[in-house]
Amino acid sequence: MNIKRQILAGENVILDFKKTITSFEKISKTLVAFSNNKGGRLLIGVEDDGKIKGVKSEEEERYMITRAAHFFCRPQIEPIFTDVTVDDKTVVVVDIPESDTKPHYALGEDNKWWVYVRIKDKSVLASPIIVEVLKKETKGENVVLQYTPKEQALLAFLDKNESISLEAYAKLIRVPRKLASRILVNMILMGIIKAHTTEKSEIYRAV
Repeated sequence: MNIKRQILAGENVILDFKKTITSFEKISKTLVAFSNNKGGRLLIGVEDDGKIKGVKSEEEERYMITRAAHFFCRPQIEPIFTDVTVDDKTVVVVDIPESDTKPHYALGEDNKWWVYVRIKDKSVLASPIIVEVLKKETKGENVVLQYTPKEQALLAFLDKNESISLEAYAKLIRVPRKLASRILVNMILMGIIKAHTTEKSEIYRAV
């Protein structure tokens, strides 16, 4: 386990640095984001800029992570811990496997449950469309897509344009957002389009 090499590469979609864990709510976002994506790794005792500080108490960090995973994540998450010594300092490595019971929800400070996904080096709130995609993927539901004029209009638009938003698509085919959302979910599951999510917006592009 070459931790130094991972730290030099920086935070990314499967790697996150934490100097220490101070909030169950905050760390639960990262835990569910990893679980809802392809899994990921937390390095506790490492600052955002990659500086290795080490932890004061491995037991305390493990307790914070475990409590967050069990009581602030739904369904529960089971983290895998490894303690590693780097430059005479202890770094707690926390591996979070990809889940087969997606979506996972994190309990927020508003006492509500929210779904997060990992986008680059951030844990981002998932849109209702992505939540529905995660649900259907977990259930293994078969999607039979019929190319009605609504689907054809989307493909024709994306043939000439780079992307489209939910609002723009609903307006294009003149239907409520809920129906437009359902079509986008099915087309994502069929691998025809892909969602591109940021902290501020979500757009859809042809694959």
